[in-house]
Amino acid sequence: MDRASLALAQGVSAGVPRSLRAIADHRDVPVSTLHARARGRRSIEAKAQGQQYLTPFEEKAVIEFILEMSDLGTPVRNKFIPSIAFSVTRHRLEVDRPAQAPNKNWTKAFERRHPELQTRRAKPLNWKRHDKNIYPKVEHWFDVISKVLGDDAIVAENVYNMDETGVMLSMLGSVNVLVGKDDQRDYRGARVERTMVTAIECISADGRFLNPMVIWPAATHRSNWTTHPTPGWHYACSKSGYTDSKISLEWLKKVFDPQTKERATGKKRLLICDGFGTHETLEILEHCFASDIRLCRLPSHTSHKLQPCDIAVFAPLKAAYRDAVERLERGGVNAIGKQHFTYLYSSARKKAFTKKNILAGWSKGGLYPLNPERVLKDLVKPLAELTAPEAGGEPTSSSRPCQDETLINPAAPITPVTPVTAEAFLALRDFILERDAHTLEDTGKQSIQRHLQKLTKGAQTSIARGVLQQERIKSLLKTNDEAKVRRATKSLVLGKAKVMSYEDLFEARAKRAEKDARRAAKKQRRRRKGEEEAVLDAMLQSPLIAAAGSADDTLLMAQAQHTAAPIPPCPGAAPVARMW
Repeated sequence: MDRASLALAQGVSAGVPRSLRAIADHRDVPVSTLHARARGRRSIEAKAQGQQYLTPFEEKAVIEFILEMSDLGTPVRNKFIPSIAFSVTRHRLEVDRPAQAPNKNWTKAFERRHPELQTRRAKPLNWKRHDKNIYPKVEHWFDVISKVLGDDAIVAENVYNMDETGVMLSMLGSVNVLVGKDDQRDYRGARVERTMVTAIECISADGRFLNPMVIWPAATHRSNWTTHPTPGWHYACSKSGYTDSKISLEWLKKVFDPQTKERATGKKRLLICDGFGTHETLEILEHCFASDIRLCRLPSHTSHKLQPCDIAVFAPLKAAYRDAVERLERGGVNAIGKQHFTYLYSSARKKAFTKKNILAGWSKGGLYPLNPERVLKDLVKPLAELTAPEAGGEPTSSSRPCQDETLINPAAPITPVTPVTAEAFLALRDFILERDAHTLEDTGKQSIQRHLQKLTKGAQTSIARGVLQQERIKSLLKTNDEAKVRRATKSLVLGKAKVMSYEDLFEARAKRAEKDARRAAKKQRRRRKGEEEAVLDAMLQSPLIAAAGSADDTLLMAQAQHTAAPIPPCPGAAPVARMW
C-alpha cells in the first residue's frame, strides 16, 4: 500500500468525518492523489505490479529456486532466467499465459526489484575442490597439523612448503590500455608460446626461500638455455615437462637437504607438500626418515586454500614473469624461447619471493600463526552440519519454523506464517474453521480474509515452486537419457580413414554390428556342437553301451579280417563278385 492510500485509510478509520483537504494537509499528501485513490485509481507502483510478467507469488518462487541452486553450487546463468520465468507461467490458464518468454532486459529489472539478488561473475571450479567437499578435510588437517606444530622440537625456521608451478614461455594476460576514442579493438598483438616449463619452489615459515629446480620439457640439456648466471639453481629434463618420482628424489637430495641441513642444527625439519604421487615414493620416505625430515601431505584438492606457495607466491610470480616477457618483446625480441627463461624467471622471482608475501601465505593458510579460522571462515559449511541456534539466536536454514506458531501457542499474534508443507496447510484450514467461525460477528470478514490470503499465497507459491522442480527434473531426465545411450555403446573401431562422414560412420557401425552378429552365431553353433559331442562321449562311456560296443567291435574286426583274406581265382573262370 502506497503512502496516499495509507493516509486515506487512516483518515477514514479515525471515525471523525474529515475532508480530503484536511487529510492531505495532515498527512502531507497531494489532494489530487487522494482524489484518485478515493475514486479507485491505483498508484503507479500498483499498476506496474499488475502489469508485470510474473505475479508476486511466482516471483517469490523464482527467487527461492535461484537461491537454492546457488546454495547447491550450481548458480543459474542470467541468460536462462527468462526461460525459467516462462516455465513458471505454465500452470496458468491458456487465456492468461504469455505467448513467449520475456526479453533479455527483463532479468536486469528483476534484479533491481529484488535487492537480495546480485549478478556476479562465476568461474568454473572442479566439484572436488568445492568448499562443501573440502570442509571436513580442512578441519581434519588442522587437527593433525596442530599436534605436529605443537612439538617443541619444530620451530618456524625449519618448517617448509614445496610445490611445483608451470610457467608458459610467452603467454600474456589481459591488461588495461589507453587508446584512441575511435579505436574499437579489444585485443592487442602478442606472440603466444605455449611451451610449459616447470619450476620446483620451496619457502620457509620465517620468510626465506630456497633456490629452485627448473624442469625443461626436453630429453637433453642445451648449452644456450643457461647462459644467464644462476648460481645454486638445478636443472632437470623431462619429456612431459613435469616432475616425476626420480626428479622429486633428486630435488630432495640435491636442493632441499643441502640448503636446510646446516641451518637446522640437528633439529627436525618439517616439509609440507601436496598429495602428488611422486612426493611419497619409498625412496623419498626412506631418505626423509634417515635425514630426520618429517613429511606432511596436504589433503586432496585443498592446496588452493592451505598451501602457502599457491596462496601468496605463485600469482605474483607469474604476473611479474608476464611483465618481464612484455618488456622483452617491446625491446625487439621476435620470439621467446627456452634460452630466455632463466633471465626472465630470475627477475620475476626477485619481485615475487619477498618476505612479506611469504609470511602472508603462511598466515592466510592458517599455519603461522596457527589459526584455523583464517581458512574455515571463508569456506561454506555443509548444510548437514548446521545446527539449531541457542535461545534468542537467529534461525538458520535448518531451524526455520515450518508451520504457524499460532497453531501451537494460542497467545501468539493472530497473523499466521505462510504455510510451506501439507501439514501446515491442513493445520491452517482447521484453524480457520475452529477459531474464525465464532469471531465472525466481532471482527467481521477481515480475519477470514487474512487467513485465506495466507492460504492462497502458500498454495500459489507451492504450485510455482513445483513447476520449477518439474522443469528441472525434465532437464535431468533428458540429460540422463542421452548419456544412457552413450554409456551403453561400446567403443569400437569403425574405420581408419582420416576423414569420414556421419553416413560412413553409420554404415560402418551397421556392418560392424552385422559382423558381430555372425561371429556370435558362429560361436553359438560351435558351443552347441561341443555340447552334442560331450553328450555322445558320455553315452559311449556308459557300461552297457561300452559292453555292446566291444561286441560290435569284435564282430566288425572279424568281418574285416574275413574281407581282407583273398580268395584264389579258379583257372579259366571269370571273376565273380562276392555275394553276402
